[in-house]
Amino acid sequence: MGERRALRSRLPRLRRELAKFSTVGAFGFLVNVAVFNLCVHGLGLAPVRSGVMATAVAIGTNYLGNRYWTYRHADKSRIHREAGLFTLFSGVGLVIENGALAISHYGLGLASPLADNIAKNIVGLGIATVFRFWAYRTWVFRGERRASGGLGGRTASIPRRRLVGLTAEEEREDRRALLK
Repeated sequence: MGERRALRSRLPRLRRELAKFSTVGAFGFLVNVAVFNLCVHGLGLAPVRSGVMATAVAIGTNYLGNRYWTYRHADKSRIHREAGLFTLFSGVGLVIENGALAISHYGLGLASPLADNIAKNIVGLGIATVFRFWAYRTWVFRGERRASGGLGGRTASIPRRRLVGLTAEEEREDRRALLK
């Protein structure tokens, strides 16, 4: 029963986090599509090269949005580690996203502008977004906050994302659980 209550208390926070992540992602999506189509149709670059460039620009946009809005509560003391992990997982997402484009364009021969946009910006980006959300919240923006008190001078590490938005009673329960 306690687990069910804890899950219910976390769902609103997860929904808010997902809404913010989605808003940042929507802006990144617009940047991605605009840069991709500008490179392909305006500059005449190859589709996968254009896709990689567009994704790289969108990754920069998304990092700023996620760091300073979605996950602004995360620990900022390890920003180099965070940026490195963000780059690593974004790179994996870049491969997923543009891999779908490469398979569609070169492997399946679906080389129309519409097919390229669907493969990259709907199929590839959709799969990569699910991966990125999981990776960013699990590994990149995990931040921790130190809490002490009643621990005999020791400090306990409490994941910060668990404490953001909690009521005073929920915070006390979390601290009691640490003492057990």
